[in-house]
Formats: sequence, C-alpha cells, structure tokens
Amino acid sequence: MLKHLLISNDGLMIASALPTGVDEDRVGAMSAALLSLGDRAGRELARGSIDRIMIQGEKGYVIMTSSGDEAVLTIMAKPNAKLGLIFLDIKRASEALAKLI
Repeated sequence: MLKHLLISNDGLMIASALPTGVDEDRVGAMSAALLSLGDRAGRELARGSIDRIMIQGEKGYVIMTSSGDEAVLTIMAKPNAKLGLIFLDIKRASEALAKLI
C-alpha cells in the first residue's frame, strides 16, 4: 500500500495516510514548497508546466503532483514499486481529488 498525503498549496494538511512517527506537518510543508519550486524552475528553464516532482532514495520514492489549483498530492512508494502504474494511479487520483476540492 502506498503512503499518501493531500496538502493545500500553502502546506496545510487536508488528509493523510502516513506511517506513525512521520511528522505530517513537516512533510506537508516540504511537499508544497518542493512542488512550487519545481514549477518555478520548469517555467524559468523554459520546460513549461511540470507534471510531477520525484525524489528517489535508497529506501524508495516520494512523488509530488498538483491536484487542481488548490492542493498537492504526495505519494511515498517502496524502491521496488512499478512506477508506470503508480504514475497512472496518481494521475487518476489527482484528477478525481481536484473535482472534490
């Protein structure tokens, strides 16, 4: 099962399913800041709008994407995760959540 968060663009937690011991507020603030910075870098470097920000570490992935204009969807996945399927699920979930927000 993927661990996930839905965060407002200003970093406030809307909903989460994270493991115990993870500071939701800190992860929320970092996710919103990283997505905002990535979007700015994409525009300034003439790459256009970004689809997602992905961090790959030895223990897995953290993937952030916009969910409409109001929120950030952050997913944490294991290192052996099938990224193609995750990207597809993230796209579907972010579109569905954007309609609800």
